[in-house]
Amino acid sequence: MESMNIQPVAFDHPDAVKLNDRVQREYAERYDDEGDVTPLDASMFKPPYGLYLIAYDDAGTALATGGWRVMDENGEGYADGDAEIKRMYVTPEARGLGLARRILAVLEDDAREAGRARMVLETGTKQPEAISLYTSSGYTPCGKFGHYRFSRLSRCYAKPLR
Repeated sequence: MESMNIQPVAFDHPDAVKLNDRVQREYAERYDDEGDVTPLDASMFKPPYGLYLIAYDDAGTALATGGWRVMDENGEGYADGDAEIKRMYVTPEARGLGLARRILAVLEDDAREAGRARMVLETGTKQPEAISLYTSSGYTPCGKFGHYRFSRLSRCYAKPLR
C-alpha cells in the first residue's frame, strides 16, 4: 500500500468541498433523501474547537475525510464536554485501506488534547460499514442527539475520551 498523508484542512478547502459533495450524494442514494442537512460551517472545525482532516495519497489525491467539532449541552441531547464526529468518508476506490480508522484515531487524540470528555457521533442504519467501524473502535450506543435524534433510522454512539 502506498503511504497516506493525513493533513488538517479547513472545512471549506476545495478538496474538502469535493469530498463533502461525494458523501452527500452517497447519503442521498442510501437514504433516498437530500443528504445530511445538519447545519455545518467552516468555523465549527477550527482548532481548538474542532479539526478537519483529509487523507491524501502520494499523488495528492484526496481519498478520505473526517472532522470533529465542540458540542456542549444545547437542548439537542448533547452533554457538556462532547466532541462530535462529522463527515467521516472514504472514497469507494480507497475503502479497505484502514483510512477511516486512522482518521478516527487522530480525531480522538486531538479532541482529547483539546480537553473534551466524550466523542459522540450519529450515523444511520443504512451505513452498516460505519456502525461496524465505530463499534469495533470502542463506541457504544448512547442516547440520541443532534439533527436526526427523532429519526427511526438514526443511531448514536459515544466513547469516553478520558
